[in-house]
Amino acid sequence: MFNIKKKDKVIVLSGKDKGKKGEVLDVFPKKDRVIVSKINFVKRHTKPTQKDPGGIREKEAPIAASKVMLICPKCDQAFRPKFDKLSDGKKVRVCRKCGEMLI
Repeated sequence: MFNIKKKDKVIVLSGKDKGKKGEVLDVFPKKDRVIVSKINFVKRHTKPTQKDPGGIREKEAPIAASKVMLICPKCDQAFRPKFDKLSDGKKVRVCRKCGEMLI
């Protein structure tokens, strides 16, 4: 099961952006990749069109999901989530350090 979802706060564990924090913008579970805001910027050369002048653009590129770890909103530490079931049968992610639920 993929434990990272859109709008989660994550920290980068390795690579050129190690230690930086950001929000997940997009998730690709089949490719095991995520796009994180302000992380892994790459330059793209674009041709001019009628609407766009073209030039060199910077944008976020996907990184491996194994290189990021969730950050608990309560204790502000990186954690590997534990999965619990609520009384109504809904599955939730729980911080192992402080017990905070992530829905």
